[in-house]
Amino acid sequence: MAQQRTAPKIVLAFDAYGTLLSTQSIADNLTSHFGPDQAQTIATAWRRYQLEYTWRMNSMNQYEPFSTLTLRSLTHALADSHVSLDPEQTELMMGAYDSLACFPDVPELLTTLKNTPDVRAVIFSNGTQKMVASSVANCPYLSAHTECFEEIVSVDRVKKFKPAPEAYRHLAEQVGLDPDDVEQMERLWLVSGNPFDVVGARAVGMSVIWVDRGAGGWRDELVAGVAGRPTEIVGGLGEVVGTVVGV
Repeated sequence: MAQQRTAPKIVLAFDAYGTLLSTQSIADNLTSHFGPDQAQTIATAWRRYQLEYTWRMNSMNQYEPFSTLTLRSLTHALADSHVSLDPEQTELMMGAYDSLACFPDVPELLTTLKNTPDVRAVIFSNGTQKMVASSVANCPYLSAHTECFEEIVSVDRVKKFKPAPEAYRHLAEQVGLDPDDVEQMERLWLVSGNPFDVVGARAVGMSVIWVDRGAGGWRDELVAGVAGRPTEIVGGLGEVVGTVVGV
């Protein structure tokens, strides 16, 4: 990743899992062990428990690295389906999580970022620095265009998972913005496909683009009114830069 520099007018922070990287390939890897239907059930539960574990850790004011919780949530998901993997198979499955494919709209995003020098982009994730760096290195499109992202910002340093306010404040500080300055926070855009992430970022005053690839519309009603909704909604990552530049 490139060296940090003074923040320009717009900063884009891209969530990794579920936004840049697709977890669908996990089901494909599980299929070789359990068949397609059960594999999809396990993959869905794995992702659900992975997120649930992070929220529970926040609530208990405790912390374990995202990689540790990812392994534990896999064990939980397998137990739900009354199946298991041996240690070698488990290690391979964890390796698969570090080798996720990117979404089809990522190449268009990267092209746009290259042609828009006034926009600064970083990757912002619950994953550890090592975990996300491995994912980037193992994704052909991302590894070939790492210059598009200045750095990887991980919550591991503050030991609070998204959507805890500390996570987003840490992001702001890492990109050279004051998390207590309303105008500066409005210049910091989270780009995420995860509704919980959107609501968390909005709660601290950030601007947010929600990536609604399924065109299902916004449904999260945790926080009523404008404060609980994304600033902008796009159908794919290729629309992100044009959206923020035009705001």
